[in-house]
Amino acid sequence: MFENTIFGKLDQKLQHAIDDAGYRKPTPIQEQAIPYLLDGRDLIGCAQTGTGKTAAFMLPILNRLIKVRRPRHIGHPRALVLSPTRELAAQTAENIKAFSKYAQLPFACVFGGVSQFGQVKDIKKGAETIVACPGRLIDLMTQGIIYLDQVECFVLDEADRMLDMGFLPDIKRIISKLPKNRQSLFFSATMSPPILKLAGELVTDPAQVTISPETPTVERINQKVMFVEKASKDSLLIHLLKTHPEWTRVIVFTKMRHGADRVTKKLSRENISCAAIHSDKTQGQRTRALDGFRKGTVRVLVATDIASRGIDVPDVSCVVNMELPLETESYVHRIGRTARAGESGAAISFVTGAERGQLKAVERFIKKTIPVDRDHPFHSEESDRKNGKQGDGLPQAPWVHPANRNKANKKRNGHVGFQGRRQPDFGNRKGKQ
Repeated sequence: MFENTIFGKLDQKLQHAIDDAGYRKPTPIQEQAIPYLLDGRDLIGCAQTGTGKTAAFMLPILNRLIKVRRPRHIGHPRALVLSPTRELAAQTAENIKAFSKYAQLPFACVFGGVSQFGQVKDIKKGAETIVACPGRLIDLMTQGIIYLDQVECFVLDEADRMLDMGFLPDIKRIISKLPKNRQSLFFSATMSPPILKLAGELVTDPAQVTISPETPTVERINQKVMFVEKASKDSLLIHLLKTHPEWTRVIVFTKMRHGADRVTKKLSRENISCAAIHSDKTQGQRTRALDGFRKGTVRVLVATDIASRGIDVPDVSCVVNMELPLETESYVHRIGRTARAGESGAAISFVTGAERGQLKAVERFIKKTIPVDRDHPFHSEESDRKNGKQGDGLPQAPWVHPANRNKANKKRNGHVGFQGRRQPDFGNRKGKQ
């Protein structure tokens, strides 16, 4: 089936599942990382999302669980994947479900924002792999429901995002409970000094794999700036969506949760199918929104930066920034939703005169001047002047048509009874994320 690829080294049960999932050949990170991981090496991987890294680390882990059978001990997983957000954890769990369909390898996905009842139920079924967000994991460790003393494989995914979100203390608490004799995998999209320091504390004699896109993500995206007054941003968005019916999947980013809700209400009034995803939404609402967006029943997903990384939705036609992010790096993560795995895409940023500082910071960060599109009915000359973008007007942006693309609560839930002993140094229970 996969005799001439690295997939051919995996167990037959995994190969059948990979074939069912539509995989035909490994991506570069899979090609490079899987051999090291099958040999039991620790690994540091530097790769953007959308490169296939989840399969790169999960397939060797599942292969190990199949090949080396051990008695199951409830609450004592053999593999642990730590994710920064609920969405990324759920997506990783979906991969595990798909890959282990013929192998009978129980798993659990644990995160806050929902009742822990179903998660504890999965753990009590003998979950050998646990995908977790730090807050809920520590909570369940505090309750004596999860112990990490038998973890053989540990994955820290999106490490840079973890640090950005302030999870470093939680990560260190979790690592302190892991066995010293384990396989550790460390993945990050960037490698700043703090990231390298954390990696050095986690891995031993690691193999290193760095995957750079064939062309930088920002180079594959047709970026445009539209100068507009703040009061006209919603109207401009509606105008663009109505005049570009070929945009079948659009992600709209706002800075604030109330902004996402406001935009969603206005789009709904115009009969534009949409859904919002942000931290005030329940996990059920967020899951339904993403499922609808993936299936095409939701055309516009309105999101805060919680969705700017870790969610791999294919064929996103366009990303719209209602406001530029305060953190320039978030701009690249946002627009990267529309250039997945080598595809091209379009990104539009609505900019007011007050946002000129953010625009210049973004351009310095990406080392590129973003072209201005003045050919729209809500163009603001005043914002244009304040941003110092005088010059000849540009024609209507040549937006990428799908046919031409490169085929492509902080509120605590009720306690669930569990016959476990409390771990003494996890007595101070933290809120879930």
